Amino acid sequence: MHRPSAPSSPPPVPAAPRTRWWQTVRARVGFFLAVPVLGLISPYLGFAVMVVAVFLVWKDGSWSRGTKVAATVVAFALLGSVAPDRPEDGTRGTEARPGGKAVVGAGTGGAGTGDAGTVGIPARTTPPPPPSPSPTARSRPAAKDYRGMSLDDARKAAEAAGFGVDEHDASDQDKSIWMRLNWTVCFQRTGWTSSGTKTIDFGAVKKGAPCPREDGGAIPWPTMPNLVWKTWRTAHREVAALGTVPADRVMASTAYVNDQLPDEGEYDDWRVCVTDPAKGEDVTVDLWVTLELTHPDNGCPAPDRENGDRPILPDRDDDGDPDYRDPFPGDRHRNSTFPNGLPGGSGGPSDGNGSGGGWNCPRTRWC
Repeated sequence: MHRPSAPSSPPPVPAAPRTRWWQTVRARVGFFLAVPVLGLISPYLGFAVMVVAVFLVWKDGSWSRGTKVAATVVAFALLGSVAPDRPEDGTRGTEARPGGKAVVGAGTGGAGTGDAGTVGIPARTTPPPPPSPSPTARSRPAAKDYRGMSLDDARKAAEAAGFGVDEHDASDQDKSIWMRLNWTVCFQRTGWTSSGTKTIDFGAVKKGAPCPREDGGAIPWPTMPNLVWKTWRTAHREVAALGTVPADRVMASTAYVNDQLPDEGEYDDWRVCVTDPAKGEDVTVDLWVTLELTHPDNGCPAPDRENGDRPILPDRDDDGDPDYRDPFPGDRHRNSTFPNGLPGGSGGPSDGNGSGGGWNCPRTRWC
């Protein structure tokens, strides 16, 4: 006997996908309501929640475009309603009153300008930030006074004391420094490096030079005094007293080209006619000073002679011996050096040709 087959059971209906909580309408509304609440706590926190709320609205595809735009505008309006107003005068709704009090709600209009209906509270003042320490505020390291020492000795002593040493020309010439032994310290300045090492910078001038009034200034060199017609002894002492030229660098010469100086010590009373450098010029440490002298009986050459005109003392016999010192001014073959006649001349041994021995120049400028 045939039995009918039992009816088959219907297939199970698939479960609908679960909606995440933040995709629900309640969650979106809750985010919108949280915008003003959290905005009162912090404008930045309210802004962050508003961004999340707007994102969820536009993420949902069930709302129309117009609804999404309206919800976005509402979110901005909610945040703007609780955002604090920016004060125009640096305070928020307060008016300063004498005695350190402030009036709450005092505006720029007529309302709230009186004392009635006001609440006296201490005015809020923001203390200025403490000044930040700067590298220049640190006191400079103490150092020994090295001024007046030779630069070489000062540098060695400063390095031994733990300083990093630098040096420069203290004058306005800004010359390179060579041979530190020949330089003298005029200025010193200490400081710190960025790594905390103490330093010292020396300003120096050449040995014998005066220090400038300030570092980097002009050297106040002494100038040549007026020495005309002073004796060699006096003039030599005055030049040496300037302090820039040693006494052994003051030279004596003759004012007349055909004159000659006697032995050293015998022209102390001769007179100065010309100085090099001239009167009023700087006398620096690099100079040799020359004083041109004349015998007191001769006087000085005329200062207004033509340029290039060499001053010459009278010499009638032209034997190289000026008349004032020639015992035989009319005899060419005899002079103060050879009173008995020149060698080889008529008054002395012959040189074999009878010509008088030619030009004679012992103890003159030309020999």
